[in-house]
Amino acid sequence: MGWNNGPPTWSEMERVLSGRAPEAGGRMAETYVPGDGNDSPAWSRKRGAFVADDVEQCASRVAYAELHAHSAYSFLDGASMPEDMVAQARALDLKALALTDHDGFYGVVRFAEAAREYGMPTVFGAELSLERDATRTGVPDPPGEHLLVIARSGEGYRRLSRTIAAAHMAGGEKGLLRYQPDALPDVAAGHWLILTGCRKGAVRRALERAGVSAAHEELQNLIDRYGRDNVVVELTASGLPDDDERNAALASIAAACGVPTVATTGAHFAAPDRGRLAMAVAAVRARTDLDTIEGWLPGVGGAHLRSGDEMMRLLPGHPGAIDNAVGIAADCAFELGLIAPQLPPFDVPDGYTENSWLRELTMRRARRRYGTPAQHPDAYRQIEHELAIIAALNFPGYFLVVADIVDFC
Repeated sequence: MGWNNGPPTWSEMERVLSGRAPEAGGRMAETYVPGDGNDSPAWSRKRGAFVADDVEQCASRVAYAELHAHSAYSFLDGASMPEDMVAQARALDLKALALTDHDGFYGVVRFAEAAREYGMPTVFGAELSLERDATRTGVPDPPGEHLLVIARSGEGYRRLSRTIAAAHMAGGEKGLLRYQPDALPDVAAGHWLILTGCRKGAVRRALERAGVSAAHEELQNLIDRYGRDNVVVELTASGLPDDDERNAALASIAAACGVPTVATTGAHFAAPDRGRLAMAVAAVRARTDLDTIEGWLPGVGGAHLRSGDEMMRLLPGHPGAIDNAVGIAADCAFELGLIAPQLPPFDVPDGYTENSWLRELTMRRARRRYGTPAQHPDAYRQIEHELAIIAALNFPGYFLVVADIVDFC
């Protein structure tokens, strides 16, 4: 089924719009490919559990953790799914991996699931696009300054999530964001670690446009706003000819301001073999061709995950920045499950717990809707399954709150 040839019959159109899989033996059976457990095709009701593939792991002599990486959930920017990023990080013997997609946490569930299976510590963050109402599509190089934020803890994650959501809502249109830059330090309140970021970070932009003194001023501005203990200068190994000169200047500025440095790659895909796809994705985003976009993508060929040994070869003059990546990751790593909301207790009648009261309410309403279990066994089987999941996740209070609101309305 493509853009120009729709479903062959009205019944097939109804099936597609209803999200049902083609029936075995039907007219689509010969070409039907079952859902692969991904988020598509449309009839996949849910993704299956992530299963980690066997990964051949190198033994890196230098410990390293990547704190600046984008997945394909940085839409039309990253070129590898979060699971692939984690698998490659495992293969490279990284000590931890951060997912810092643009303006969202879209990929963190996949990221966390894969990391759990591979035993990879997880760091969560985002790269914020501070230019108001700037579209990321249709132009080779979207305008605006970026701010790379790492959540120090579950509280930092919650604050960052609320900030991103508010910026999306304030924009009023999908893809347009309106952060309040002056309010961000108060929101952070020490729960965020600010990295100076890529070429669109304030410090690097100032360095490239006006030199060391301007970059020093921008770094001091970040320190004044977020606190000296919450700012780190990124030294990026991108494989460009000016890497050494730029990183030396940034390291000197960091030393002058009394803040540490950290090594990153700013990875946009897992391994070198995804570089061509990254270029194609960028061309689609800019609505141009590969030849045109190539000149706008400095270092794209090197924007992949690297081992500690390779980082040491690329940044031989900055071993402390490589060590700092491991230390920061250890301080900021946590599991996604730790941010689950802790609801206040819900008042239930004497003799009941939250779980037993939810079961009582559910069964009362099930009898009104379905009759007895003998009359509708499938419905009650599903109810038991869902109640068991709610109890296992210790989440009955949420459903009781929602039921209370619905009853009130």
